[in-house]
Amino acid sequence: MTAPILQISGVGKRFGGFVALDGVNFDVAQGERVGLIGPNGSGKSTLVNCICGTLQNETGTVTFGGRAMNGLVAHERTHLGLARSFQLPRPFVSMSVADNIRVPLMYTVATRSGHHLSHSELGDHCHELLKLVALEAKAGHRVQDLTQVEMRKLELARAVAAEPKLLIADESMAGLSHSEVEDIVSLLLQLNERGITIIMIEHIMRAVMRFSQRLVVLVSGKKIADGEPQAVVQEPEVVRAYLGQ
Repeated sequence: MTAPILQISGVGKRFGGFVALDGVNFDVAQGERVGLIGPNGSGKSTLVNCICGTLQNETGTVTFGGRAMNGLVAHERTHLGLARSFQLPRPFVSMSVADNIRVPLMYTVATRSGHHLSHSELGDHCHELLKLVALEAKAGHRVQDLTQVEMRKLELARAVAAEPKLLIADESMAGLSHSEVEDIVSLLLQLNERGITIIMIEHIMRAVMRFSQRLVVLVSGKKIADGEPQAVVQEPEVVRAYLGQ
């Protein structure tokens, strides 16, 4: 049996006297699509930050690709193939759309292999990623010229430029229209088909249910459910704590 690509074992995090995470456990299989849901304040963002290295968990272990991540900072985890997108996109606003892709491409190749891409190689990789997210026509545009959904697509492309094995997509659809949500879900499914394991954090339940093969539910820093989506959303504790009906 193949070992999980990600293992969360007894992860705990406090902020002073406040317990943000309380012994959270779950695994993610290679190639799996997992939805991580829970009400505001449930600990989702704290857990993601502990997985990605923005925060260090005080108890338990995050294991990625068979290696314990405890003590490794964010960029070291990115080198190993762990990437995330942010709910609020963080592009380089002084650069063009294409240059926002070129920077992580150069960073990834240089740090992993020591090989520096030629100008033509860099251009080819950049074009491929922009085509993947349907932004090739905007390559030379300023980031400020992008629509909200295009900004979310650029954010995902920047994360994919790091060549992740596991991508955590943090509320990539917040504030988007129904059709735009469908565009982002389709893009995430396409990325998964390319071999990227994905954890989706999202409040838009129709998107979560369409995308996820499995749901993990956090409430007050604890995991209260983990399993097949249709079964999970019918569990009484999940209905009371998250769906509210």
